[in-house]
Amino acid sequence: MNRKKHKDNISLEEAVDLLRSVCAPRKETLQVSLAEACGAVLAEDIYAPISQPPFDRAPVDGYAVLSEDICRASRSAPVSLEVIGQVNAGDAFRGHVSSGQAVRIMTGAPIPPGCDACVRQEDTDYGEDRVQIYVPCQAGDNYCRAGEDFVQGQKLLTAGTRLGATEIALLAQMGLESVPVFKKPAVALFTTGDELIAPGTPLTPGKIYNSNLFGLRARMQELGIKLVQAGHLPDEPESAAKSIAQAALLADMIVTTGGVSVGKKDIMHDVLDILGARQLFWGIAMKPGMPALAAVIGNTPLIGLSGNPFGALATFELLVRPVLAWMGRDDALCTRRIAAVLDHPFPKESRCRRFVRAHYSDGCPGGRVTLPEGSHSSGILTSMRHCNCLIDIPAGSPPLTPGTLVDVILLQKYTEP
Repeated sequence: MNRKKHKDNISLEEAVDLLRSVCAPRKETLQVSLAEACGAVLAEDIYAPISQPPFDRAPVDGYAVLSEDICRASRSAPVSLEVIGQVNAGDAFRGHVSSGQAVRIMTGAPIPPGCDACVRQEDTDYGEDRVQIYVPCQAGDNYCRAGEDFVQGQKLLTAGTRLGATEIALLAQMGLESVPVFKKPAVALFTTGDELIAPGTPLTPGKIYNSNLFGLRARMQELGIKLVQAGHLPDEPESAAKSIAQAALLADMIVTTGGVSVGKKDIMHDVLDILGARQLFWGIAMKPGMPALAAVIGNTPLIGLSGNPFGALATFELLVRPVLAWMGRDDALCTRRIAAVLDHPFPKESRCRRFVRAHYSDGCPGGRVTLPEGSHSSGILTSMRHCNCLIDIPAGSPPLTPGTLVDVILLQKYTEP
C-alpha cells in the first residue's frame, strides 16, 4: 500500500481549479428534438427564422373595423356597420374591408386587409348581418401587430443557455423541431463500505442503510445531471478497482463516497494505486468533507467524497457541481453566493473553514438565514431537510451571533434573470 502520509489540505477553490484543469469544457454537440431538449445546454445562438406573430392578429373576440368609422360611437348613438364575413383563428379573410363594413373575428385570427382596429363583442349588439358598435376606438386598439413578440433575424437564445419550459416553447414558436446542444457529461456514482446495505434488506447488527447512493442519485436527477451508472462497491480494492476501471470507459466523471480517510477499510487510496491513477489532491481545508480526494484515471477524473451523509451531500454541492458546470458549459448548474443576515446563533468556533446547513429566505432590507434545529454533525441528515443553502464560515471565526452578516451559497439551480 503506497498511501500518502500527509494530506494536501488545499483550499476548496484550489481543489475546484485543479479539477477544472483536467476537465475540458465539452465540445461535442448533437441535434436533439424539442421533446428531448429539456435540461440540455444550447450549443449555438438561435436567431428567429420568422416573426411572431407572423401576421397582424386579433387579441379579442369581436369585430375588425376601420377606426375612423366608429370614432364617435356611443351607447346613445351607436354606429351601424355591415358585417361582410367572419374569420376564425387558423383562417384568413379573403377580400378587403371598406368604410362602413366590419368582419366578425375570433381571438388569434388574422386581421382582414383594410382594418386597423378590433372592437370587443361585448361592446356591440353581436349583430350577424349588421352590427351596432357602442364604443369608439382608435387605430391600433385591440390589434396585435406582426413581430410584436419577436422579428425575423432577432437573436432570441444564446449559446450556453440551459433549455427549460419557456425556452423550448419559444423554440417551438419559431417552428424549430430540433436544436444543437452540448453533449452532457456522463457521471458514474459508487458508494463504498461493507457496513452499507440496500433499503428493504433486513437490518443486521453493524449494518446501516445506504443513503448516499440514493441521496446523491436523486440530487443529480434534480439538477439534470446525466448519470450512466450507480452502484455499491465492496471494501475489496481489487474488485472495486475493476468496477471503477470499467466505469472510466463509459463516464466523463466518477464520483465515489467513503473509503477516503486513513482507516484500514479506506480502500480508495489502494484502488487508485492499482489503477495507476494520477492523484490531484487528498484533503480540503474545510468541514465537512475534509478527506475528499481527486485523481485522474486515464482521462477520466474521479472525485472521492466523505462517506458521512451530510459530508457527501455538501461536498457534492461545493466540489462536484462546479466542475460539472464547467465541463457541461452549464451556468445554470452553478450555485449563487450572496450575503445574508443570520437569525440564530451558531455557538461553535470555526478553527477551519466550515460550511453550515441553513435555510435562506428573502427579507427586508436583505435576505436572512435560519439554522435548522437538531445536530449539525456530518452524519446527521434530519436537520438537512428544508435547508436550501450553506453558510460559508471562514477559518478562525468565533461563535456567530444573531444579526451577523454571513456569506451564503444558495443550492437551488440558478438562472440569471
